[in-house]
Amino acid sequence: MAPEFDMGERIAHLVTGRMLDYIEFDEDFAMVRTTAPDAVVGMTLTDSGLREHFHVTVVAIKPRNGEFTYATPQTVVSDGDELIVSGSIACVESFADLV
Repeated sequence: MAPEFDMGERIAHLVTGRMLDYIEFDEDFAMVRTTAPDAVVGMTLTDSGLREHFHVTVVAIKPRNGEFTYATPQTVVSDGDELIVSGSIACVESFADLV
């Protein structure tokens, strides 16, 4: 794909307002920066069941006014956290729609 097309796709995803950033790495793999949905706030990543229910992996987490750090199964999601989530394009888009 041409770089212009890739940039157009990225901008189209960002304009919807549900994603803070979007990077497509392959034909069907992307990473999204989004705000943590209320459905997972207060839970560890394991307890939230994100992989089982949404088929996404939380790669990193950034607390409000904090810095990004690697996510672990024991990471607890707080209100206002930003998440870097990876997975198929359809899955990361569905997850971002929860916000």
